Amino acid sequence: MTGNSRNGPLDIIGGFETTYLPAHDTDIAETTGHDKRWREDLELLRHLGVRRVRYPIRWHRIEEVEGLFDWAATDEVMNYLRSSGFEPIVDLVHHTSYPGWLEQGFADPRFGNAYLRYVGEFARRYPWVPEYTLFNEPFSTLFLCGHEAIWPPYQSGLRNFVNLIVNVMPAVAEASRLYKELLPDARHVWVDTCEHHTGSDASGQAYADMANARRFLVLDAFLGLGYDPKGPLAEPLSEAGGERLQNWEPGRFDVLGLDYYAHCQWNFGIEGGTAPTPDPLPLADQIELYWRRYSVPCLVTETNVRGRTSDRATWFKYVLEQCEIARHRGVPLEGLCWFPAIDSTDWDSLLFRCEGHIDPVGVFWLDPDLQRRTSAMSEVYALAAQGIPSSSLPAYELGEPVATWLRGYLPQMSHWTWLPASEINAGNSLPRLTTKMELRIVDAK
Repeated sequence: MTGNSRNGPLDIIGGFETTYLPAHDTDIAETTGHDKRWREDLELLRHLGVRRVRYPIRWHRIEEVEGLFDWAATDEVMNYLRSSGFEPIVDLVHHTSYPGWLEQGFADPRFGNAYLRYVGEFARRYPWVPEYTLFNEPFSTLFLCGHEAIWPPYQSGLRNFVNLIVNVMPAVAEASRLYKELLPDARHVWVDTCEHHTGSDASGQAYADMANARRFLVLDAFLGLGYDPKGPLAEPLSEAGGERLQNWEPGRFDVLGLDYYAHCQWNFGIEGGTAPTPDPLPLADQIELYWRRYSVPCLVTETNVRGRTSDRATWFKYVLEQCEIARHRGVPLEGLCWFPAIDSTDWDSLLFRCEGHIDPVGVFWLDPDLQRRTSAMSEVYALAAQGIPSSSLPAYELGEPVATWLRGYLPQMSHWTWLPASEINAGNSLPRLTTKMELRIVDAK
């Protein structure tokens, strides 16, 4: 396994986005061309010196007919990864990437058995995989599906959120125990959002306290820990059937993967919530908080910012610097993944629409013909992959709207020397100046 948890440079990790959009029967691998150009995309990472990579397994294409598995395309990619010296962290379910015949998605009563059948087939077919993620971002995925009605099955409220957790996570816990037998030398990388919330008044602080307890709800249930019966979630959970989250047979994991974006920190007040918060907690503090709670090695498994390639390079410098600070404090932090390696698509509507609208977040940016382009971002990413520390990476003056989004982070960056940002290779499909970073469907109708 590459990556030293306390000494030497951090592993710089690649990643690819292939979330399935059930309403449109397509996925992001198809709208970005990665399904056809995966060799090219992997070679881009190899050229930069990156070998460790979060790689998705497309269950929705493997089992398009219930009970019938077509592994041909997956075999080709997996064999290439293995023979080419990549170290994949395979991602078995990424957001809504389940087969279309699960008509109710994560609320479908068939989900648990179908999922266990699929992950069992995968492990028996690829016993050599070094690391795996059984379910990407279970908290945020089920929250958007069952609490916020943004993704299928479009349910809302705490009771429906609990219902989805109960329908999905016992099967994931069982899969984690199964994989300990089937893949005894591989590591389970649990991946979820790294959150922290604050309040600007009494009511906002009360909601922030609840949200700060809620961020651990799914992982604690998975581990058989339940929730604090005296905590800020206790009363609402008691009214929502939360007792069903208590006393599960525990699941297991080996590495804590933390997905961090500026919108992982919300500030709440009497008028509602806003993100990013105007006074963000340093990422190093958040990493340390999660590590002290769960006491396992950590990775930053996702980060990006939606903006010019120079904005991305500057945010990468910030996240890398915070990772270095966390390690200096003794956190066994192994690596940092900028996600994804190439621009994604259709996240401007949180995947409500399927228009192939390029999301400017990748290490490599996509032009209108989906050609992969290098930039300031790919340059700093390559330097970090070579072991160059954050202090030697450039900081570019931020453009709008990123400058406004990240205004609260500037005190944490005050020791940097800022360089003017070039407009050359700024990227494609840049966000409008009026774009807000919100947890909602934006212009979806």
